[in-house]
Amino acid sequence: MNFDEILERIKKATGARTQVELANILAIRQSSISDAKRRNSVPSDWYLKLYRSHGLNPDWLAEGVEPMFLKPGMAEATSYVQTVGESATSYGKSASRGRVVSVSSMTGITGDNDEWKPDFVSQLNIPETFYKPAILVIRVDGSGMEPIVRRGAYLGIDSDQRRIRSGELYGLHMPHEGLVLKRIFYDASNNRFILRSENADHPEQSLSLDKADAQVVGRVVWVLQDM
Repeated sequence: MNFDEILERIKKATGARTQVELANILAIRQSSISDAKRRNSVPSDWYLKLYRSHGLNPDWLAEGVEPMFLKPGMAEATSYVQTVGESATSYGKSASRGRVVSVSSMTGITGDNDEWKPDFVSQLNIPETFYKPAILVIRVDGSGMEPIVRRGAYLGIDSDQRRIRSGELYGLHMPHEGLVLKRIFYDASNNRFILRSENADHPEQSLSLDKADAQVVGRVVWVLQDM
């Protein structure tokens, strides 16, 4: 085993540039990477985490044996090879950069406590300024928010912003539906939240206050889509 070669393959596939970024992706301490390098041994749970988050083939990571991806759809991303450095824009002093992130379907996975969990199906290169650890990237496969958010769009949901601000767009976990997008309004007279879609074909719904914490995944903070 050549630890440095495996580490380079991991960085290539995830877009991580530093050990700090790699530690964030693996959800470990940076010192754990230094310990693994000193032992010249990659912990087995790294392979499992990278398969779950990025669909990476453990054989490719360990020995460079193709295919690179095992999960369907992961290989469709054209920007996975590295974090992209672009020329600086006229109004900025530093280079504009991108970061490769995993993209989940809206269907997702239902966890042990009936909470919604992401099901990563592809990857996307987003501007570095769009990224933060709490951002969940979703590919839209519904029409509820059309024409504002169209089918096929990519959107960023900030899971740190779960406190509801009336009129803002949120991702919610709805039983038997998965993740849905709704504008949420506080209905003080009935002590509840009103859930609205932009598409008139989708009826208005309501959400009791005591269920909001469990069902709100986060606030939509950016959208990438074709005009």
